[in-house]
Amino acid sequence: MAPTIVGPRLLAVLPDVSCHVWLALLITACPLTRSLHAQEPKGTDHTVVLEIGGAGEWPLQGERPNYGGTLAAEATPIEHWLEVEAGVTLLGTNRPHEIAADFILKKPFEIASAVELMAGVGPELSWSLTRGSPARRVATEFALDLMIWPTKNVGWYLEPTYDLTSFRASGRSLALAAGLIVGLPWLR
Repeated sequence: MAPTIVGPRLLAVLPDVSCHVWLALLITACPLTRSLHAQEPKGTDHTVVLEIGGAGEWPLQGERPNYGGTLAAEATPIEHWLEVEAGVTLLGTNRPHEIAADFILKKPFEIASAVELMAGVGPELSWSLTRGSPARRVATEFALDLMIWPTKNVGWYLEPTYDLTSFRASGRSLALAAGLIVGLPWLR
């Protein structure tokens, strides 16, 4: 799910984010921001990476922003070429509650030994959990994913996305997920 932030709307949206969300991100990020150069070389990648964090969605037309949490797992079937992510997001603060599942294929780019950027696209299916709302919708999700690994198996991520539900302006939104990542190398 992706939030839409255009020009001055960014400043109008940010104050809506719960103080608890910002505090949780700060508490998570502070211990992880040790020197990125102190990390061991990346010789062996993680088999599976878990992403746990907060999420927000900002529709581009008319609706209010919505916040919640997200959980995803990511695997690398083709080293340096393909990463596959499957995730679930639950939103429910300002409008009909919804749960969304996505499956994104990503191309990774190693920026530094401890920093990775990925670009990807995939389908998203969401279900409304509120009566009177459309039951489900299918969207195409475009994502960027920045991962920073200050330690060998624990780091943090920032993932902005853009959702295109239809070709009408009302079917578009921007989203942002951020939080903790945990690499699971022992699943090899």
